Amino acid sequence: MKTQELDINDKAMFAGWSAAFNGDTLQLTEEDMLATLNNFRKVMQEKVQQRAKAQAEENLAKGNTFLAENAKKEGVVTLESGLQYKVIEEGSGETPTEKSKVTVHYRGTLLNGEEFDSSYKRGQPYTTPVTNVIKGWTEALQLMPVGSKWELYVPSNLAYGNSPRGPGGPNSALVFEVELIGIE
Repeated sequence: MKTQELDINDKAMFAGWSAAFNGDTLQLTEEDMLATLNNFRKVMQEKVQQRAKAQAEENLAKGNTFLAENAKKEGVVTLESGLQYKVIEEGSGETPTEKSKVTVHYRGTLLNGEEFDSSYKRGQPYTTPVTNVIKGWTEALQLMPVGSKWELYVPSNLAYGNSPRGPGGPNSALVFEVELIGIE
């Protein structure tokens, strides 16, 4: 049996289960079983880490390619940090500071267009301190006048970085449509 890229002797495994279930003498000592189990865990952890590393490298390359091509598009502004944005609607209100609390509507997507979050779908805007969001948002919000709607193209280092828990996995660049509704 081949499971998760591991060769497992299904006959030996079944014989072990059968012996244990029937109370027969086991072929492996408890110490041998523990060593085998620990080795299995180690191999599985290494495989998970290898897959995560490969995914992180692939996502970073895809993000870099996307951002390089996107920077050439009309209306796209690239900041020194690498954050890119395009003004969809320019507001005329105040601009938040680092100490501000803002109310926004937003939609977040992966580079392939798959939506992973949306305040619009929840039917309620999101209120948060400017510094309580990803770095790309913190930077962009401090440039946006109230009433603006921007499309943000956020490199992975300004999003969730190498975290496997971020949308799209480690090193994913993300796209957000952000509408700044108000400042508290």
